[in-house]
Amino acid sequence: MTEFADNTDKAAEEAALLRKVKWKCRRGMRELDRMMERYLEMRWGDAPTEERDDFLHLLDAEDDKLFQWMMGYEVCTDERYRIAIDRIRALPPQG
Repeated sequence: MTEFADNTDKAAEEAALLRKVKWKCRRGMRELDRMMERYLEMRWGDAPTEERDDFLHLLDAEDDKLFQWMMGYEVCTDERYRIAIDRIRALPPQG
């Protein structure tokens, strides 16, 4: 297989993964949806694998807990969730 074909396959895989992640980010709560979308737009493309894994792990959390943590109403005790939450909350607001 040529290098071009490998790059095309990788780009297609990345696009498919991004579509799946965008779908998982849809929580039905405007505030959460915006925060998750902001992360995808501002960080996902350049994020190292470990950071992406932390974000995907966070998406497995229950909506009500995720909302409480993201809005700062409750402190998350799971370090891996907390790291992802802190990254997302530290992003500047979109204009």
